[in-house]
Amino acid sequence: MAIHVHPTAVVDPGARLGDGVRIGAFTLVGPDVEIGDGSDVGAHCSVTGPTRIGRDNRIAGHAAIGGDPQDKKFGGEPVELVIGDRNSIREFVTINRGTGDGGGVTTIGDDNWLLAYTHVAHDCRVGSHCVFSNNATLAGHVEIGDHVILSGFAGVHQFCRIGAHAFIGMGAFVNGDVPPFVMVAQDGYGRPRGVNAEGLKRRGFDRDRVAAIKRAYRALYMSGGSMVEARELLAVLAADSDDVRALLDFIDRGERPLLR
Repeated sequence: MAIHVHPTAVVDPGARLGDGVRIGAFTLVGPDVEIGDGSDVGAHCSVTGPTRIGRDNRIAGHAAIGGDPQDKKFGGEPVELVIGDRNSIREFVTINRGTGDGGGVTTIGDDNWLLAYTHVAHDCRVGSHCVFSNNATLAGHVEIGDHVILSGFAGVHQFCRIGAHAFIGMGAFVNGDVPPFVMVAQDGYGRPRGVNAEGLKRRGFDRDRVAAIKRAYRALYMSGGSMVEARELLAVLAADSDDVRALLDFIDRGERPLLR
């Protein structure tokens, strides 16, 4: 398949474009950029590197991909951005490379939708099958699990983690770790508001799995005990549920306070 570069686009000789790649009008592709087969970069974009983009991605107009991290400590050290396959990255999205003291790499998985004006800061790790609605924003060093939804204007504080299948409501500001499966609603700063049961059903979770997750949520958020006591309850429930075990493992790996 032929590569198609618009006559007004500027592609550095050091960039590598796969088969069938299309580069739109007035777009800049810098050195140390690799774009995989079948990917399409729209008009007025900038893609700077080192950046590696997989195959069959769709990047809409005016996106800025692979820019320097917005970190005052950044001194030009070699850092990179790695994006997987089949992602949809819409208008005015910004995704920054990593920092030298933050792991050196920002990563985006596969099959994600990053809608208009979303921002992924330096050293973030985003899983696969996520949806970031318009204006959702990640600060630096945020970790996002698979199948996470961030609603419009949601914001996540630096170094926070959001577990798989979580749902962050519109306008919620997250300043602590969000366990897997949990819904967060806007209330000043975001607060837990139950289990993302509808999303789990859509992804094939049966009634027993959802019920076990709901029991874990009650133990964590509604038992009235301390975090130590809640963890003891979760450990008992985890014996009969891999999903609760995953939730407990998420909590045990945390370095920041849990959003409660």
